[in-house]
Amino acid sequence: MKKTVLLTGFEPFNGATINPAWEAVRSFKGWVGEDYIVEILQLPCVFGLANRVLCGAVDEIKPDIVLCVGQAGGRADLSVERVAINVDDAPMFDNDGQQPIDAPIALDGPAAYFATLPVKAIVGALRERDVRASVSQTAGTFVCNHVMYGLLHHLQGRAVIGGFVHVPYLPEQAAAFDGAPSMPLARIVEGLKVAMDVAVWGGDRQVEVTGATH
Repeated sequence: MKKTVLLTGFEPFNGATINPAWEAVRSFKGWVGEDYIVEILQLPCVFGLANRVLCGAVDEIKPDIVLCVGQAGGRADLSVERVAINVDDAPMFDNDGQQPIDAPIALDGPAAYFATLPVKAIVGALRERDVRASVSQTAGTFVCNHVMYGLLHHLQGRAVIGGFVHVPYLPEQAAAFDGAPSMPLARIVEGLKVAMDVAVWGGDRQVEVTGATH
């Protein structure tokens, strides 16, 4: 039986008209492979609502793997997130005008959750294909972290793998920010396909030096 991957991306936010996460995710609409199928979902960039939409889809679709994708403008590579923390501390308004400060995501939740994706195996596979990639130790404190934490909290006790990948600006976005790094959409799409392949096929929990000093 084919596995099901739920792949999510955010709508544009902070006044933008495009979000590379959703542009990449939407390209997988209707995608069916030999070993798995992909269901896609656009998430609102709204605290609270994003998690309700995501968790509702998880309960309805019952996927084997959930991979959420978000934009990280300023980053140069595909950042596979290791950890989500239990705090909303927004540097800007979300798309509903909310800006929580130092607010817990789940009152009954732990300080943090680790991704259950094979993070280092995904990064290793991406680098083997010359896709820029790294392990990230922070998903921020905006809606991306909110969703990653909410997902992992919701998946507790379930045999479902979950995690988050941040992607850079597209070249057309980066043109508005002098010197900002970017990645072509086709390369981001290729990277997400590799990430899903590794998650489905069960990449080894690799032990290699990818740590950060700060």
